[in-house]
Amino acid sequence: MAAPSETLPSPALAGARAWIVTDGKAGDENQCVGIAETLGLSYEIRRVPANGPFGWTAPWGPIDPRQGPYRRRGALAGPYPDILIASGRRAVPYLRAMRRAAAGRTFTAFLKDPRTGHDSADFIWVPDYDDLRGPNVFTTLTAPHLVTAERIAAARARPDPRLSALDGPRVAVLIGGDSRHLSYRALDMQRLVGDLRKLAGSGCRLMVTVSRRTPDPLRDAIRTLVAETGGFLWDGGGDNPYVAMLAFADAIVVTSDSANMVSEAVSTGAPVLLFDLPRTYIRHRRMFAGLAMAGALRPFTGRLEPLAYKPIDATPVIARALADGYAAFRAAHGASVTQDRLD
Repeated sequence: MAAPSETLPSPALAGARAWIVTDGKAGDENQCVGIAETLGLSYEIRRVPANGPFGWTAPWGPIDPRQGPYRRRGALAGPYPDILIASGRRAVPYLRAMRRAAAGRTFTAFLKDPRTGHDSADFIWVPDYDDLRGPNVFTTLTAPHLVTAERIAAARARPDPRLSALDGPRVAVLIGGDSRHLSYRALDMQRLVGDLRKLAGSGCRLMVTVSRRTPDPLRDAIRTLVAETGGFLWDGGGDNPYVAMLAFADAIVVTSDSANMVSEAVSTGAPVLLFDLPRTYIRHRRMFAGLAMAGALRPFTGRLEPLAYKPIDATPVIARALADGYAAFRAAHGASVTQDRLD
């Protein structure tokens, strides 16, 4: 797909309504919301069933007929949107169903590889490390997300007292957890805690966030470490300081199980130190290699590394490409889109 224009948002988006369709998985939904908000779209979140036989057969199987576009209730009920942005395997059948039902009226976009071919949507974004290519496929090194430059600036303008009270260099530590691709072994957890202890011992203050997927032994060890070294741990209580942690970080340590967290980290311009897990998804390693070549990322070995690079943020780039695709769609289907809005 050709490089997008520099104007954001596109005039064609004025008054456009959007649906975000996922099965509710936070990583998928946040990517879609990040694009919609960057485009200034008015959007509704529509969640499709995650369980049951229709979820098991996705992405190739049919939709749950109770959730279809011709029903009075359900995930696809109601007047057709101008733009549908979907992500996640279980959302693919619903994307196809809406594309058939609203042909020429709803512009369909999918984030990540739908596994059903490049013609599954009008616009598809995939990371560079994925193999899918086509005339409607747009690629970037990193993934879209919600950590915008505006949110970072707002967090710096109104410091979180839980973080601003920390003296010494502040290091944000973003810890993922077990997934279908990998599990944290005891040796991995011991190595991570040991390297973080070494970093704290050098005078750094750790600002740590853990995931719902973080193994309990690692969570407990991190809690003890933070208590002993005078840092901060957020494990779900109180307001989420995630963006504030990134905003105030002199460096960021992130575990290699989450390409999304790495994408968010490099959008700040702070040095990113990657804690490598042996069973890291091989495709993600391609992204990490690209970021290392860009000077944004180095392996985490228990010490800070001086890195200087311009923030790397794919979200506005992807949003511009989607806006250009929608403008071309409107030019080709203007009459039917206008009529649908009047209806």
